[in-house]
Amino acid sequence: MSELQNLPIGVFDSGLGGLTVVRAIRELLPGENIIYLGDSARVPYGTRSRSTVVSYARNCAQFLVSKRLKMLVVACNTASAVALPTLREEIGMPVLGVIAAGARAVARTGVLRVGVIGTVGTVQSGTYIREISARVPNCQVVQEAAPLFVPLAEEGWIDGEVPVLAATRYLEPLAKAKIDVLMLGCTHYPLLISPIRTALEKLGCGAEVVDSATAMADEVKRTLKENDLQRGFQNPGELTCYVTDLPDSFQEVSTRFLGQSPGAVKKVDIR
Repeated sequence: MSELQNLPIGVFDSGLGGLTVVRAIRELLPGENIIYLGDSARVPYGTRSRSTVVSYARNCAQFLVSKRLKMLVVACNTASAVALPTLREEIGMPVLGVIAAGARAVARTGVLRVGVIGTVGTVQSGTYIREISARVPNCQVVQEAAPLFVPLAEEGWIDGEVPVLAATRYLEPLAKAKIDVLMLGCTHYPLLISPIRTALEKLGCGAEVVDSATAMADEVKRTLKENDLQRGFQNPGELTCYVTDLPDSFQEVSTRFLGQSPGAVKKVDIR
């Protein structure tokens, strides 16, 4: 194994959601070492200006790159939408964004009617429409903001009547549009995949569900292979977690997103 192959993958998000990406990467590539940074002191990014998000993303990237990486994964939808060109210009390694990964996964289905749910900021940016349409020119993309899904996921309300009712309300316009694929355009949303599927069934919609976390893991694997950077499964990879605020709170909630305890969570100042 080369020295480069043994280096970790860096992943950052504005908070907890990117841990679903980490979970998907670890399930698909269990031998990879991963360093995660949650910018919990400045969450959410979706309400910030473009220039501020780029600045925050650069801070996160610079911190992770200082740990010596072979790849950087931007697990934040907002940062993926606005900061990728800057990061790719400044960082000498593969930089992957969650939105493009999701759009490629949708394009591979070959369907022409796609629904996207995401945060208000992601939906208003129109980035998923642009990314999907660039790959499937005749595709009809219908969007719906689902702002309650993030607090539901973070509070652990991922089963039962409440999330199903919320999902049914958000998905009704998409079901009426007769979508063939539903793109989960936020990394929190995979935690709610069960009530989302229940709501689709109630609405008589048989759309395939594509989540950005799984799509991102597939993109990571493909890029590692193309660049001969895959570590392989010599032994289980290590996960190291950093946050910019409230490490105890992060550690408590993160188990739901990660599917296991993250271990010790370290607080860092990246500004």
